[in-house]
Amino acid sequence: MICVPIFEKTHDYVLKSAKKALEMGADLLEFRIDALEEPDADKVRDIIETIDHPLIATNRMSGEGGFFDGSEEERVEILLEAAKASDFVDVELKTAEKCRSKIIKASKTSIVSFHDFKKTPPLKELLDVVKAEKEIGDIAKFAVMPEDIKDTLVVLEVLSRVQNTIGISMGDLGKYTRIVAPIFGSPITFASFNRESAPGQLDIESTKHILSKIGSW
Repeated sequence: MICVPIFEKTHDYVLKSAKKALEMGADLLEFRIDALEEPDADKVRDIIETIDHPLIATNRMSGEGGFFDGSEEERVEILLEAAKASDFVDVELKTAEKCRSKIIKASKTSIVSFHDFKKTPPLKELLDVVKAEKEIGDIAKFAVMPEDIKDTLVVLEVLSRVQNTIGISMGDLGKYTRIVAPIFGSPITFASFNRESAPGQLDIESTKHILSKIGSW
C-alpha cells in the first residue's frame, strides 16, 4: 500500500489535503496529528470520521521527529481517542510501556515504530528493535538515516529476515529503499504529494509509476 502523510495545521487543510491525496491514488493516509495547531481529542476524532478512509493515526513525539508540544499525557490521550476511529495507529516503541499498551489495546491494527534521524544502527541492533516491536504490536516499523550506501543495505537485510515490517532508509541515499522495500515484503511505503514529511520521500506519482513498472516485470 502507498501511504501519503497528511501534515497540515488546520482541520480544513487536513480535509482538503486528504481529498487531494486520495484523488491522486493513495491507498492509505497517515494523519500527522502533531502537525495540528491546536489538537484535541474531539477535533481529531471528527477529522478521522469525516475523512472516512483507511488511515494511520500518528501523534509523533518530538524526540522522534514529531511536533506535538503538549505534555506526554496529552499526546497519549489524543492518540488513544484517535485509535477508536482509525484503522491503524502508529505508536513509538519509546513510549512509556503503560501508555503504549493502552494505545495498542485500543487500536484495530497497531504499528510500533522506531526512528533514528542521525544514523543507522548495526544489523543486530535493528533486528532487536524489530523483535521488540513485533512482540507487542501487529506491524513493526523503523526509519533510520544512512551515512553511506552500506547502511541502506542493512535496512534491506533486516526486511529480508523478518515479515510484516516497514523499513525505511531516509535521505537521498536511502530514497531507493522506499521503492524496493515492498519487494522485500514491506506492507506499506510512504510517498508525498505536496511536501515531504520525512527526508527522502518520493512524490506519489513517481512512486506509483515505478511500482507499476516493477509489478509488470
